[in-house]
Amino acid sequence: MIDKELLKSRFIKYIGIDTQSDPESESFPSTEKQKTLSALLVEELKAMGIDNAYMDEFGYVMASIPANTDKPIPAVGFIAHVDTAPDADGKCLNPQIIENYDGTDITLHAANQLYLKPSEFPELLDYIGKTIICTDGTTLLGADDKAGIAEIMTAMNYIMKHPEIEHGKICIGFTPDEEIGCGVNHFNVSKFGADYAYTVDGGRIGELEYENFNAAEIKINIQGRNLHPGYSKNKMINSQLIAMELHSLLPCDQRPEYTVDYEGFYLLVKTTGTVDESFMHYIIRDHDRKKFEEKKEFIVKVCDFLNNKYGENTIQYTLKDQYYNMREKIEDVIFIVDAAKKAMLAADVKPLIVPIRGGTDGARLSYMGLPCPNIFAGGHNFHGRHEYVVFESMVKATEVIINIVKEYVNLKK
Repeated sequence: MIDKELLKSRFIKYIGIDTQSDPESESFPSTEKQKTLSALLVEELKAMGIDNAYMDEFGYVMASIPANTDKPIPAVGFIAHVDTAPDADGKCLNPQIIENYDGTDITLHAANQLYLKPSEFPELLDYIGKTIICTDGTTLLGADDKAGIAEIMTAMNYIMKHPEIEHGKICIGFTPDEEIGCGVNHFNVSKFGADYAYTVDGGRIGELEYENFNAAEIKINIQGRNLHPGYSKNKMINSQLIAMELHSLLPCDQRPEYTVDYEGFYLLVKTTGTVDESFMHYIIRDHDRKKFEEKKEFIVKVCDFLNNKYGENTIQYTLKDQYYNMREKIEDVIFIVDAAKKAMLAADVKPLIVPIRGGTDGARLSYMGLPCPNIFAGGHNFHGRHEYVVFESMVKATEVIINIVKEYVNLKK
């Protein structure tokens, strides 16, 4: 149905472009290098005949294919992000393409003892006989979310070459800075022009997600008192020990490594410190809004307790909500999830409706007036050097995008 070699070559080209975002940057996008890929995507869209493609001042790429029918069909959008996570080098120049995978260990980087082992990643055994694209163990692969980009681009190319496919308006968007939580800070929903959209940013084949975490972060500064240790009895206040005490007061069973499915967590993202001053950065996550609010209240109570114990203003904190569970916005338009399910079944893909243990651009877009579930792109082990994508899953994701366009002919505005 689609040009598989074109899909593969696009993906390999995209992952070779460094688009890593930077959480410490105050600019938008956080790194100018993201615009290199964005500019290339504009060129490729125009080469397909999508003449209205453009990149704006913030690095957003937007384009649309006009409806080819007078039927009142809702405009559908497809969105992916160009940036890769800051966790590791994102410029993948030496991907491995392993055809007809036989179920044995895959060597990523022998010198660094990096392997993809079914004993550690048992889902690999689901892909015996398939084509695995992985890293050489020195970088991220970048399937998150360049697989999604390649799939959208290939699907749009197919639609442009097959005008017999009846469709409404199709909107295309590529965003920067998703990995650092800023992907839609300047996204203009009205200009994008879609009634409903889908992010193509999921993992394994079949994933269809319209629930995600409610998310917040808290940044905590702890002021100690440093004195010569030989003369510090009853005077020294070691901020590092207060930081350890604070962490110990949080429920240890609510850490990411002990949670799954709908269970929320506190994650200590970063900590630095000396006797005199320490800093802690936590993220707080829960699918349930009530439990989410309770988690925030609890960590604030811990901070207040330690202030009472060690003195007022020993601890100062900034607590900020980041995004909310899109389910609250999707339930009223659940037919867009049903359309995606039908599109998957038409591609011989079993829908796996699961909650996202994270967030997507779609979560925030849903609260900005653009309901936006998430569909699979085919990757695994995101944000690390063990990342890989199953090429056959990419092919199916591309087919699903095309099928969603076809399904929308049956929807009414």
